[in-house]
Amino acid sequence: MRKIAIIGAGESGAQLALGLQRDGFAVTLLSDRSAAQIRTGKVMSSQCMFSTALDAEAQMGTALTGFYESGSVPGITSIRLRVDAENPIEWEAPLDGPAHSIDQRIKSALWIETFVAAGGDFRIEKVTPRMLEELAHDYELVIVSTGKGEIGRIFPRDKTKSPFDRPQRVLALNYVKHDGGASASTSTSGDAIRMSMVPGVGEFFTFPGLTVSGPCRMMVFEGVVGGPMDRWTDVGTPQEQLERSLEILREHFPHEAENFAGAELTDDGATLLGRITPTVRSAVGELGNGKLVFGLGDAVVLNDPLTGQGSNNATLAAKYYLDAIVRRGQQPFDRTWMERTFDEFWRGWGQWAVEWTNDLLKPRRDHQKTLLSEAADHPALAASIVSGFDDPRTSYPWWFDSAAAADFMQARKEEDTSVFDVRDFRSALGQFATGVTVVTTVAADGRKVGMTANSFTSVSMEPPLVLWCPSKRAPSLGDFEDATHFAINILASDQHVLSRQFATPATDKFVGADTTEGIAGVPLLNGAVATFQCRTVSRHDAGDHVIYVGEVESYKHDGGAPLVFHGGKYHATASHPDF
Repeated sequence: MRKIAIIGAGESGAQLALGLQRDGFAVTLLSDRSAAQIRTGKVMSSQCMFSTALDAEAQMGTALTGFYESGSVPGITSIRLRVDAENPIEWEAPLDGPAHSIDQRIKSALWIETFVAAGGDFRIEKVTPRMLEELAHDYELVIVSTGKGEIGRIFPRDKTKSPFDRPQRVLALNYVKHDGGASASTSTSGDAIRMSMVPGVGEFFTFPGLTVSGPCRMMVFEGVVGGPMDRWTDVGTPQEQLERSLEILREHFPHEAENFAGAELTDDGATLLGRITPTVRSAVGELGNGKLVFGLGDAVVLNDPLTGQGSNNATLAAKYYLDAIVRRGQQPFDRTWMERTFDEFWRGWGQWAVEWTNDLLKPRRDHQKTLLSEAADHPALAASIVSGFDDPRTSYPWWFDSAAAADFMQARKEEDTSVFDVRDFRSALGQFATGVTVVTTVAADGRKVGMTANSFTSVSMEPPLVLWCPSKRAPSLGDFEDATHFAINILASDQHVLSRQFATPATDKFVGADTTEGIAGVPLLNGAVATFQCRTVSRHDAGDHVIYVGEVESYKHDGGAPLVFHGGKYHATASHPDF
C-alpha cells in the first residue's frame, strides 16, 4: 500500500485525501486546525461551485449529496450582469447546469470527519519546512495544498505565468442572513448570481448559499486598488465591516443597496478582508535535504476571486492529481511525473481559468464592450458569456481576439433565429452516447494539427470508408482541406485529458501528447483503443459542418476501455447488468 501525506485539508487537499483513501492508498492528512475549529472559525472564501466542478466532486466521491438532495443548498441557475458605464448594460442568462455554494467551513469539517470515520490518519500539526523534510523521508509522496506560512515559499513563482506582481483588487466578503428586498432583483427562473461592475471602481457580486447557521447570502466586494472602494483599512470589527459594506453599496451600487437594508451577519466569523496577488508557482518544491514535494491548489495556482474560480480550480486539480496518482501504479513519484501531472492540469484546465480571470481584472477592450452590450439583445451570446464561469475554456478565443469575437457574435445571433432552441437541440442530440476521437493531420508547413470530434462513423466495408464532420468555423478546417490524409484516433477512457486538450484552442495542442508518425506524416496518438489512417476521398457541404469521407488505408486496434461522451459529460463503459 503506497503511503502519501497531504498538508492542508481545504478544498483540494481534503478531496484528494478522500479520493486516494477510497482507492486504497495509505493517506495521512495534516491540518493546522481540527474539524471543530474549522467549523467555528472564520469564513475562508466566497466559493461558488459550478456544474463542471460539481461533476468532478461526484466522480471523486466527495460531493455532499445529502445537502443537495435535501434542498438546503439553494440552486443557482443563472447569472445577472450589470455594467454601469456611459451606456449601461443589464441582462441575465441561464447556466448550463445549476451551481451551488456551501461554506468551506462546513465542507472541510465534514470531509475531515468522513476521512477519520473511514480509518484515515488525520493529524493536527502546523507543518514547517523541517517537518516537510521528515515527511518526505517517511512517505513516497508529499503533497502541499496550502500556501500559508513558510511552506508556501518552497514553490518558486513562475514569472511566465504570473503577469501581476501586486494585488489588483482589495477584497471584502460578508455572509449575511437577510436579503431585504431581493425579490426586486432576483431571477425569475431560480436564484441568480448578481454581478455588478463599475469601470474604474470595481465589482460587487452576491449569491445564495449555505453556511454554518443555515441559508445565507454572500456579499463580495472587489475594489480597484487605490480606487473609491479601497476603504477597508480602518475597519476594526465584523459589524464595522458590514456597515462599511452598506455605505459602499449605497454609493456605488444603489440598485443593490435596498436588497441589503436589513442585512445581519450570520455569525461572528462571517467576514473576511484581504488582497491577493494572482500567482502561479512551480508545482515542484525542493527541500533542504534534496527531497521533493508536490504543490496542489492554492499553493501553486492562486486566482483572484473575481470569477469565482478558486474552489473550482482546487476541485479540478484534485481530480487531475487523483487520476494521475492512480495511473502511476507502483512507479516512483519523481520530478518528471510531478511536472507532467501539473502540466496536464495546467493545459487541461488551469491556464484557461487563470488567463480568463486575469483578463477580467483589466479594463474592458472595445470588442469585449461590444460583446457585453450585444448580449442584452441576443440570448445565445449572453448564455455563451455566462458559460465561461462554469468552463473558462469556452471563452477562447473569442473573448480575447477581436476578429474571433466578431465571428462568434454573428454565429450566436444566427442561433437566435434558428428553428429550434440551439442549446436545447444540442442537449437532445447529446443523449446519443458516442465514443470520442481526436482527428489528426499534418499541415502544408509541417505543423501537427488535431481536433476532438465525436461525429465519426463507419460508412462502407467495401471499399472501407469512414466519415467525420468538422464545423465550418473550426480554426484548423483549412489545414484539413489542404491535406490528403487524416487519422481517426479513438480515445481510451484514461485519455479524457487529451480530449479536452484537443477541444481547446492552443498554439500547439500536441504538447505532452505521445505520438508516432503515420501515412503522409500524419501524427497518430499512442494509447488510443483504435486508429484509422485515411485518404480523403470526398467532402460534402452540410449546413454549418462539412462531411469528410475517407478511405481507410491502414488501421490498428489494441482494444481496451473507450472514452464515452453522453449528455455533455465523459463516461466509462460497463457491462450491462442484464447480460
